[in-house]
Amino acid sequence: MCDAYTPAGNPIPTNKRHNAAKIFSNSKVASEEPWYGIEQEYTLMQKGVNWPIGWPVGGFPGPQGPYYCGVGADKAIGRDIVDAHYKACLYAGIGISGVNGEVMPGQWEFQVGPVEGISAGDQVWVARYLLERITEISGVNVSFDPKPVPGDWNGAGAHCNYSTKTMRNTGGLAVIKKAIEKLQVKHKQHIAAYGEGNERRLTGKHETADINTFSWGVANRGASVRVGRDTEKEGKGYFEDRRPASNMDPYVVTSMIAETTILG
Repeated sequence: MCDAYTPAGNPIPTNKRHNAAKIFSNSKVASEEPWYGIEQEYTLMQKGVNWPIGWPVGGFPGPQGPYYCGVGADKAIGRDIVDAHYKACLYAGIGISGVNGEVMPGQWEFQVGPVEGISAGDQVWVARYLLERITEISGVNVSFDPKPVPGDWNGAGAHCNYSTKTMRNTGGLAVIKKAIEKLQVKHKQHIAAYGEGNERRLTGKHETADINTFSWGVANRGASVRVGRDTEKEGKGYFEDRRPASNMDPYVVTSMIAETTILG
């Protein structure tokens, strides 16, 4: 994996790592040791028809409910691909910490982290590349579209769990609340940078908050930002930004959260 620059030495438009590296190398940010845990959702699609695997072409499976973390050939569709990807990530040295079947059949998730700073973006990009290679071998396509099937089906996100050194230490909950306030002020800027087509996903339904409204809560899947029960109980820990779409650029999202909460 490498940075890409023009012959004149400027980062090419898709090189979002360049700016992220500037933010993460800032002494104030570096001293806070920002940790990230990225939950990367994706959908496995039938080649040529742009429809999830295990779904009848032109038709639909049974309604959502039994698929999330499910088992059985009629619920966990594509687990061989998921397991192969997990092993490939471990072999490659990616800090992959879990996988699970998602709410919509044919949709899965892997988690990368906790990883510090710029490494979070590096590892998510390489993990995505490995997933593309493994699905290619299997004759299946992978979609990172935030709403691959319209209607009463869950979209796909990339929830970003985040903490700094002061958040993880005694009294960290107060720091978390201040950080959330800063995120609220810059809600529109973050939404604009959190992935394409996210307006199709962030509707206020299917475990999302409405795209135009910032909200936060403890153990609330319908909020923009969720604080875990353990964090509230212990008075320190981390929070989860649930707004990023599955097709977000992890360099942009991780560095923007650090910039807003530490330098903002």
